[in-house]
Amino acid sequence: MPLIKEAITNGEPFRAHAFEYVCARNDIEHRTTKARRTIKDATVERFYYESHDQLRSHLSDFVAAYNFARRLKTLKGHTPYELICKAWATQPERFRLNPLQQMPGLNSPPRPCPPM
Repeated sequence: MPLIKEAITNGEPFRAHAFEYVCARNDIEHRTTKARRTIKDATVERFYYESHDQLRSHLSDFVAAYNFARRLKTLKGHTPYELICKAWATQPERFRLNPLQQMPGLNSPPRPCPPM
């Protein structure tokens, strides 16, 4: 990015991605971070699946555990489900379904995995 800023200052022609150009023009340092853990790391790169159904089942379990049990720093220690329930309590008009009735449990059928 310093090269882009230098080229802008000198009026020289250059090639850059639009996002890098805007960052350089506004004196914003563009940095990237490494993702901690992806679904791919937790599933297909770690396990072998005999069938697509086995993979779908594992993905469904992973997403459920993430949404209902994983406490996230970015959500101030709440799970995504807890945050949705708090939003429901203060702004129920934003929802079509009551999220309190969407919690998986012993009597709930397994959820189908969304298509890939």
